[in-house]
Amino acid sequence: MISKINELTEAINQADLSSEEKLEQFRLRYLARKGEIQSLFKQIGQLDENERAEAGRRMNQLKALAEEKFEQAKEELKSSSDQDISALEDISLPVEPTYAGSLHPLTRTQNEMKEIFLRLGFDVAHGPEVEDDFHNFTALNFPPDHPARDMQDTFFVRKSEKGHHDDLVLRTHTSPVQIRLMKETPPPIRSVIPGRVYRNEAVTAKSYFQFSQMEGLYVDRKVTMGELIETLVRFARLMYGSDVEYRVRPSFFPFTEPSIEMDIWWDSDRGGQWLEILGAGMVDPNVFEAVGLDPEVTTGFAFGMGVDRIAMLRYGIDDIRTLYENDIRLLNQFSD
Repeated sequence: MISKINELTEAINQADLSSEEKLEQFRLRYLARKGEIQSLFKQIGQLDENERAEAGRRMNQLKALAEEKFEQAKEELKSSSDQDISALEDISLPVEPTYAGSLHPLTRTQNEMKEIFLRLGFDVAHGPEVEDDFHNFTALNFPPDHPARDMQDTFFVRKSEKGHHDDLVLRTHTSPVQIRLMKETPPPIRSVIPGRVYRNEAVTAKSYFQFSQMEGLYVDRKVTMGELIETLVRFARLMYGSDVEYRVRPSFFPFTEPSIEMDIWWDSDRGGQWLEILGAGMVDPNVFEAVGLDPEVTTGFAFGMGVDRIAMLRYGIDDIRTLYENDIRLLNQFSD
């Protein structure tokens, strides 16, 4: 046993550990669970009792020697590798340009819109994208037979056979957040609600099955249509410039009465045209009643606009699908 220990000691001292491959071979031969040193420890029980103590001491020394040799060679190889890499570096070379990414045009547009409304005294609210029928339809004065409640117009997560009240949908607008705000927060309320919405529509140059919306709600006492129009005009001028041409015309929405739409004049390569950018109106009394507010005391206005449409007008994009194709040629145009 002692002669074997001496033999291994000499072999370990003379081992060539000049490469990663040789270092791994050394570890497997001497330090692994099935290596030669561990094999010696298994044989110690075969020795006479008076030889075991000396043999055990010598084997521990042998193991410590092998571990020290291994760790020392490992550090030397690592240091040598770091020096080789440093030798290849030339700090005088210019840094290669890298594309760090940028904000998507939809994100840019939404941020600009939020900043404008923050300047106009609104705060920002958010809500869930999966909504129940009450918040998405019923509280917003949609009648039971309204087309929006049909599966060809709305994505249903759960459609109940018992009645509309058990339905779950991907929200078709951010208006449900208005309902949540009015139920949970006493007036005055002055908030904008940005978010993604979903509608079961055919994909065309002007429509998509998902898009981003920003709605606004102002609820207090003695809120007027004049305040609504002034808010929308200020937004249009801050978004498109003080010389923007706009028009306001009557419209209809289930949750506002009276209702209006705003168009702006868009000069495109195909000739100028009026393009609708938002719908708005005074909150319908039925909506106030659905959330427990007295319509004889409380008044307010609401508006909603498509972030996608605003972005298309802002950046001269004529196909909504372009915003969702993640074409790097388009995104590179918005890098800072």
